[in-house]
Amino acid sequence: MCGGSGMLAAVTVFLSTLTPKFYVALTVTSSLISGLILGFEWWYFRKYGTSFIEQVSVSHLRPLIGGVENSPPTPSFPASNGENETNRQNLSECKVWRNPLNLFRGAEYSRYTWVTGKEPLTYYDMNLSAQDHQTFFTCDTDSLRPSDTVMQKAWRERNPQARIKAAHQALELSNDCATAYVLLAEEEATTIVDAEKYFKQALKAGESVYRKSQNCHSQSPQHEAQLRRDTNVLVYVKRRLAMCARKLGRIREAAKMMRDLLKEFPLFSMLNIHENLLEALLELQAYAEVQAVLAKYDDISLPKSAAICYTAALLKARAVSERFSPETASKRGLSAAEINAVEAIHRAVEFNPHVPKYLLEMKSLILPPEHILKRGDSEAVAYAFFHLQHWKRIEGALNLLHCTWEGTFRMIPYPLEKGHLFYPYPTCTETADRELLPTFHDVSVYPQKELPFFIHFTAGLCSFSAMLALLMHQFPELMVVFAKSFFGTLLSPFSFLREKIERFVPSGLWHQLTHV
Repeated sequence: MCGGSGMLAAVTVFLSTLTPKFYVALTVTSSLISGLILGFEWWYFRKYGTSFIEQVSVSHLRPLIGGVENSPPTPSFPASNGENETNRQNLSECKVWRNPLNLFRGAEYSRYTWVTGKEPLTYYDMNLSAQDHQTFFTCDTDSLRPSDTVMQKAWRERNPQARIKAAHQALELSNDCATAYVLLAEEEATTIVDAEKYFKQALKAGESVYRKSQNCHSQSPQHEAQLRRDTNVLVYVKRRLAMCARKLGRIREAAKMMRDLLKEFPLFSMLNIHENLLEALLELQAYAEVQAVLAKYDDISLPKSAAICYTAALLKARAVSERFSPETASKRGLSAAEINAVEAIHRAVEFNPHVPKYLLEMKSLILPPEHILKRGDSEAVAYAFFHLQHWKRIEGALNLLHCTWEGTFRMIPYPLEKGHLFYPYPTCTETADRELLPTFHDVSVYPQKELPFFIHFTAGLCSFSAMLALLMHQFPELMVVFAKSFFGTLLSPFSFLREKIERFVPSGLWHQLTHV
């Protein structure tokens, strides 16, 4: 058996015979291997949301050394949310919806442009509205009435003045053209009072045409299409009249109009008229009635919205927020009511994580767009624009939100891949929101996923070995001296230990111990 001195001598001789080419080959090979590991780790992380090395360590190595296997949490959905519903939501996760609380172009959006010189609406947003108007307010029988034919062209006009001019032309042909009054109320009226006057004229004309369509809708498919169009116009006008009353301070009247509209046309739930009603009831501080509306519409089979989730959280926070204190809660623990409030906030934040930054005024608000993306920044802007005052009115509600909202992402570490109550957070929202929101707005892309430790580690290892390979290629003699010094430093403790042993052990005995 070779002794310590023989081993040290052999290592020293081996290091002295190594050439610069060996060190270059060693560092290049090390850089290549670490680069391959980094590439595989990045691919695995992008596909599965976790580190391969970490996954293997937790799943296979820890049980071998006696550890407990902790598998990552799997997405949990409520029992009533079936597989078909989940698939439907995933397919439509980036569907753009009409904003139920969109402002008036002439009386509000245009006024903002006059004051600031900025355009609050994007071309994409306005183009979607033009498509909506053509879908809701036109039909195949428009060619039978000259005024409707003019309006059919008016909705396609890009220039606002051309649309307004066409609406006046339609009224000259027929003074009962409801859609012409709608266009003038939306774009020509510069105040809400003027807009309300136009909508009242549209209501009078729309009800007359609607009654005529009801009497003859069964005569042919064309008459049925005309009834659908006239129904759309009537619902739209009544809704906008209710919104005018809300903006002019006649809140009880507005709430009654919205309730009547929901009773008269229950199949129009896709227009989300109940969100207009919720906002009006919150302004009246009729919290019991708000709870009744939520009980009807906060159902798993219906499309969720920030208005539904955050209003439910606000009502639960209202019960405990006035006396809530983080210091006291940390000492005595959370009560049952506080747990319910925190869970409701976590549920709301999981659905739309952008809203708290606007409610807590960490980001500046802008005018909401005419269309929103569910769970996106556009929906958060639209919700906070109208509901921030309701959160401020309830003492301590914003404090409770501030203390608890970020805990959602400790509970769901990878919201882009895994969900707790909802399907995973869509990755396509950023692109759609940038199309809907103006360029001067900083679009929120939260939440962002942090890279695992092993990706940082392998990236550093790859960079370090590549740098050594480059230095070894450029300065071979200097790097060889450095490498020999480095290895010599590593071996110096063994030499020091040998000297200490030889000092206390007789030479004859030391020779017997280190040689055979």
